[in-house]
Amino acid sequence: MTIAGVRRKAPLWLATAALAAGLAGCSGDSGGGAPDTGRESPSASAQRTDSAQSTNIVWVLTDDLSSDLVNYMPHVKAMQKSGMSFTNYTVTDSLCCPSRSSIFTGKFPHNTGVFTNMPPDGGFETFHEKGNEDKTFATALQQQGYRTAMMGKYLNGYQPDMTVNGKKNYVPPGWNEWDVAGNGYKEYDYTLNQNGKTVDYGHDPADYLTDVVSAKGQEFIENSAKAKKPFMLDISTFAPHGPATPAPEDRDAFQDLPLPKPPAFDKTPTDAPQWLKDKKAFTPQQITKITKTYRKRVRAVQAVDRMIGDLQEKLKKSGVYDNTVFAFASDNGFHMGQYRLMPGKQTAFDTDVNVPLVVTGPGVEQGATTKAVASNIDICPTFTELGGGKPDPATDGRSLVPLLHGETPEDWPQTALVEHHGPNTSPQDPDKPGKGSGNPPSYEALRTDRYTYVEYKNGSHEYYDRGKDPDMLHNVYAQLPSDTKKNLASALLKLQGCKGSEECTAAARTD
Repeated sequence: MTIAGVRRKAPLWLATAALAAGLAGCSGDSGGGAPDTGRESPSASAQRTDSAQSTNIVWVLTDDLSSDLVNYMPHVKAMQKSGMSFTNYTVTDSLCCPSRSSIFTGKFPHNTGVFTNMPPDGGFETFHEKGNEDKTFATALQQQGYRTAMMGKYLNGYQPDMTVNGKKNYVPPGWNEWDVAGNGYKEYDYTLNQNGKTVDYGHDPADYLTDVVSAKGQEFIENSAKAKKPFMLDISTFAPHGPATPAPEDRDAFQDLPLPKPPAFDKTPTDAPQWLKDKKAFTPQQITKITKTYRKRVRAVQAVDRMIGDLQEKLKKSGVYDNTVFAFASDNGFHMGQYRLMPGKQTAFDTDVNVPLVVTGPGVEQGATTKAVASNIDICPTFTELGGGKPDPATDGRSLVPLLHGETPEDWPQTALVEHHGPNTSPQDPDKPGKGSGNPPSYEALRTDRYTYVEYKNGSHEYYDRGKDPDMLHNVYAQLPSDTKKNLASALLKLQGCKGSEECTAAARTD
């Protein structure tokens, strides 16, 4: 692989100088960021306030976690009681790389250029070549004097031993601490890029990846607190993405856990699109396979939940818990038998695009739930504002800080946009759909707090009135008045062409 001078090599046990941040991130402030060396630049040091005065941020992002798994995560359920849950949080695509690109930058796929997991329209290579790494929440926070750490999974196609633009063991701009794996899905036998050095891990219990990044995250919190510096920790787990390997202590858990069978299980919607309409009822063998997959996923999130509890405990012992915003989410959802689909993602159904987002911390309403429309493009401007910066108007999203404080601005967006390029046929893609799991063609979708509208490139459409049909089992597009169809198409066209928070907010209004 080459990326403007990017090439893969065998692991190199050599430290390298990390790249300078250079640009302001998704902050609107101008000027250079702190260099990516683990040391503060003079400008960042001058801007920095100590951790007792600045809001720290811990961001736990899971991979393929669907809402039904939260029932088996007691620490996340405790977060729901002590913080705010977003019931209408939508991802820009139910696919790892485009979703994560939107999180980092605050931009829709049509503005990041990342629609899939691999080139030519996706993956780390595209994210890098489009210049997205120069403006992320990491560069924004680092410019505000924050210590920043990225641990776990970055973007599909990134490898710890990469050479990018002549820099070995590439570390992107904006990060002071970098402990990132390439192919860590199996949780064992992986390589980490640890601040410019490749370190191989094996198959011992102590090498379990979720536990490794948990320990590193706790150490980062402790060191940042001791240094009295504000910090931002991003721990992105590979769990519960397949093969959903559990931690050693969870291997024998949930052996008899029954498979949930919600109303959409083993059913297709009326007037389903062509790619879905001919699905046949499950065989007993298929249901057995889905059940086994579900149990594996429940086992896999146990370590993630323990990690959340351990991180919270470390924050408390370090004396910074009360001054830390702690957020939990997933990059996309996952269907488990709904719509007669074997386990998978990439559809516009709520199983795949409506994922958990729970936030706790100072000023956040406790035990609150908001139905306001939110999206993963809102994460970057939110973190930027929490860090004392001004969100860049060039980002498409809006800061969620007003919502966290119980206020919904009058001009708040009412529509989320989903953009998907398909079908996915790349054999190298870890997210290539398995047999019968669903592999829709390209589509664009609107999701409000009450309906979902899908427009496929091949000309077919879906419309689900979720107020009346929460399980999305009745496609009523054909029954809509012609004016409504025209208005939906027009609204979608505006959103899929918008750029910047002002224009995208206006396009996301339905009134």
